[in-house]
Amino acid sequence: MIILRNRLITKMIPNKDMFKLKKGLFISQLVILCLLGLAIIFVAVPSYFSQQWSWSDLPRVPEVAQMRQIPETPLNLTGWTTIGQEKLSINNYPWSFQIIEKPGQKPVVIALKGQKYYKDHPEVEWVDLQGIEKWKTDSYQTLKFPSTINPNHSITARWFQAWNNKTYAVVQWYAWPGGGHYAPYQWFLADQKAQLKDKRVPWVTVSIKIPMEALGNLEDMESLGKLLGQEVQKTLEKEVFIDKSAS
Repeated sequence: MIILRNRLITKMIPNKDMFKLKKGLFISQLVILCLLGLAIIFVAVPSYFSQQWSWSDLPRVPEVAQMRQIPETPLNLTGWTTIGQEKLSINNYPWSFQIIEKPGQKPVVIALKGQKYYKDHPEVEWVDLQGIEKWKTDSYQTLKFPSTINPNHSITARWFQAWNNKTYAVVQWYAWPGGGHYAPYQWFLADQKAQLKDKRVPWVTVSIKIPMEALGNLEDMESLGKLLGQEVQKTLEKEVFIDKSAS
């Protein structure tokens, strides 16, 4: 009876050699899993951040064809006459600098950078412009104005005073269909929402430079800033943010 009980206990207690063997197999499997995990991290993560997945891609932006023409074709702004346009390359990206005027108003400069590739996104446009203009700036504010195409939508631009050898009131924002904002992340959020429907949000960088008196008050320029902002946004929506492939 005692012998049978001892045999039963022996069967219930794991054999030490067997335990060592299983422990060794577990460690080997763990090492293999860790190596596999590291391989995934080193291969997949860089692809994620560069958006170069082999099995997926971003939806295209049909309006890119029109946006590529921005440096070559001036906007037709109601009530204003274009007296000149120049194509400039800033950080290897083409910009349009369009000079407009109307009776009783000093010439205004509109700088535009249109999206030229479906993977392009807003980056450091405001820094680039300040660098090329050699501006000193102050009095930063926001300037909000409704879209004339859809009054339920609005644009939030940044609004400030800048000077080099002359003084200007400056309006800047990223324009897209139905709205716009000076902060790149606002475009990013709009674009992410559109991608859920397999669509994209095209964008154009807008900077309007309005001459003003050296000691003038920025508030006195607000009505003109809003007027020009609305006109540029409206023209972009009518002339640029259209999908010609659908027609």
